[in-house]
Amino acid sequence: MQPFELPLTAAADAIRARQLSPVELVDSVLDRIEKVEPHLQAYVAVTAEQARREAREAADEVAGGRLRSPLHGIPMGLKDLINVAGAATSASSRVRTGHRAEADSTVAARLSAAGAVLLGKTHTHEFAYGLTTPQTNNAWNPDRIAGGSSGGSAVAVAAGAATFSLGTDTGGSIRVPAALNGVVGLKPTYGLVPRPGITSLSWSLDHVGPITRTVEDAALVLSVLAGHDPRDPASLVVPPADYRPDAGADLAGLRVGVPRNYYFDHVDAEVEAAVRHAIDQLQALGAQLVDVEIPMTRYIKATQWGLMVPEATAYHEQTLRTVPELYQADVRILLEAGQLMPAGDYLHAQRSRTLMRQAWAGLLDEVDVIAAPTVPATAVAAGEEVITWPDGTVESASDAYVRLSAPANITGLPSLSVPVGFDAAGLPVGMQLLGRPLGESTLLRVGHAYEQTQPARELAPVA
Repeated sequence: MQPFELPLTAAADAIRARQLSPVELVDSVLDRIEKVEPHLQAYVAVTAEQARREAREAADEVAGGRLRSPLHGIPMGLKDLINVAGAATSASSRVRTGHRAEADSTVAARLSAAGAVLLGKTHTHEFAYGLTTPQTNNAWNPDRIAGGSSGGSAVAVAAGAATFSLGTDTGGSIRVPAALNGVVGLKPTYGLVPRPGITSLSWSLDHVGPITRTVEDAALVLSVLAGHDPRDPASLVVPPADYRPDAGADLAGLRVGVPRNYYFDHVDAEVEAAVRHAIDQLQALGAQLVDVEIPMTRYIKATQWGLMVPEATAYHEQTLRTVPELYQADVRILLEAGQLMPAGDYLHAQRSRTLMRQAWAGLLDEVDVIAAPTVPATAVAAGEEVITWPDGTVESASDAYVRLSAPANITGLPSLSVPVGFDAAGLPVGMQLLGRPLGESTLLRVGHAYEQTQPARELAPVA
């Protein structure tokens, strides 16, 4: 096994045991990037020399007995919404031409302090306002979409071109590409991971979190990222925590909610079969399955768009007025539509969110987690804009991909996407686990327990 093939936890163990040098690991991943990047286009920019320099520094520190954290010497990619001092934050947009960040974002600073090695910045759908990341190809089939908006981050991890990465999630932008590329994506509780220094799409829906090969890997990264930052008004005051799940796979006494509405409506048959099989595995591990009714489903789409569109337009107000021609057409149209939305609609969406949070809190009194598909279909072909369901219903691909992930953004609940197999075309399927506020430890425990029943996942077979 080559070093680039190691999940984060295995690589960290090998570095701690002096069986692997950070230099060997980073060189291996950089070689992998050079091989696969022409096929995938996951990165906006690769900072190879800086990464090698950081790897040498990490190796010297580890050799001197100064291991900072399990992330010390581990190579990562950061979505190009996340500021790194002196580097461009392009947001994959011509609007940001010439930009250079003056300071690290909170998350970049925390990862740097933990000793993680930056490989480069990964592609996003322009300003994170989309679910495809059109400039990046799916890791399992380059003719399929990567998913978005954190498409580059998910593809890099799936292909071994990063040991882990960070993405952002406003309506599913961590979990959607994670599911479509067969990796793990965690959207934490709103406010658990602070956002200063991250380009916003919609401040009241935005989250930042890890994309990794395994659930345990996600827990290691979250342990570094989580914690209060007073510069973020939404940041929660929480004590330091180690989110790593126990080694055991016993779920006795855990109540898993299985939705009887919404989450399995208009879902591809192969996706449903894979997710239900995974839920059966949770039951085999001792979990109790409980049928649940998802509340206020008719308002989910309107609430998500009613919050996101005006907030995004407000953020882009100046550049939309001065350089509208620099935006891609799909993003510019959405931003201009936000200018036409009455303030009353935004207030109605806020009220709907409040009611939805209350209803979901009641639902999560009945169960410990909810298990459902992450997305209703595997990755569509590039350029395919609609999905036609067996009953003749036609749905835009973007609406389909955001439909099952949006409730966790509206409510702020933590949500974890875990790979649970493949469809007949060899494309990955993801299962979504949703939990109570600050219930990350439970989600990670359940996801990790499921992983223990499965063979180790392979990297995507990129040409």
